[in-house]
Amino acid sequence: MKVEKLIVTLAPTGNVPTKELNPNTPVTVDEIVEDIKKCKELGVSIAHIHVRDKDGNPTSDRSLFEKVLKKLDEDNVDIIKQVSTGARGGENTVDFRGQMLDLNAHMASLSTGSSNFPNSVNANSPELIKALAEKMYSNNIKPEIEAFDVGMISNAKKFLKKGILKEPLHFNLVMNVPGSIEGTPKNLMFMIDSLPEDSTFTVSGIGKSQVQMLTMAIIAGGHVRTGLEDILEIEKGVPASNMELVERVVNIAKAVGRPIATTAEAKEILGL
Repeated sequence: MKVEKLIVTLAPTGNVPTKELNPNTPVTVDEIVEDIKKCKELGVSIAHIHVRDKDGNPTSDRSLFEKVLKKLDEDNVDIIKQVSTGARGGENTVDFRGQMLDLNAHMASLSTGSSNFPNSVNANSPELIKALAEKMYSNNIKPEIEAFDVGMISNAKKFLKKGILKEPLHFNLVMNVPGSIEGTPKNLMFMIDSLPEDSTFTVSGIGKSQVQMLTMAIIAGGHVRTGLEDILEIEKGVPASNMELVERVVNIAKAVGRPIATTAEAKEILGL
């Protein structure tokens, strides 16, 4: 049986990590780009990009996304650029959360339902989901469906039937966010079994669930995401770096016989 190559996504920053929580957290444009460049050399083919304002707070500021994307292009970093439209970047409106979707990106995150974060609500109304999806497709950007629970997979199927989403779908199964589905083997297999036919999927394991969830994803034929957005420690009490986290994933993949996809191969797998 042919084994599909493994797509490794890097989520270097996210909305939560700070220098205080982990001094290796990249928060400036230059720091974010530098970590992406280093991790690209280690095997990463997708960069899941968040940005921070001058105070280090999460934002959806178009100008900051533009600076990151432009610098990646200027530095000739051959990587799939995926921008975040997540709910923790500021105002919960289409105009604010989707303001970067006319930039030179290949993919963008799209949550297809609402859920809880530890201290806030991940609010995504049907109207907002539809409008963000339409803006992505109009700019030739492929949505990555962020599924924090199985209901978001069911909702994606409904949007597919309505023609709001287009096949083939690509999912990121986000396991173990407090307030959403727990990162257990049984739950992950249920999520995978719930996916529409012919879709591709990535798995993100948050916190202590990461190694187990990503190893299962690699064995099950899915793809993986790692980075300081998802986990802050390489082992208990030891701050991680993005590079260390990528190296660990690559080592797991090698141990189970899964070769790593190049950027060109990832584009082919995802239909970009």
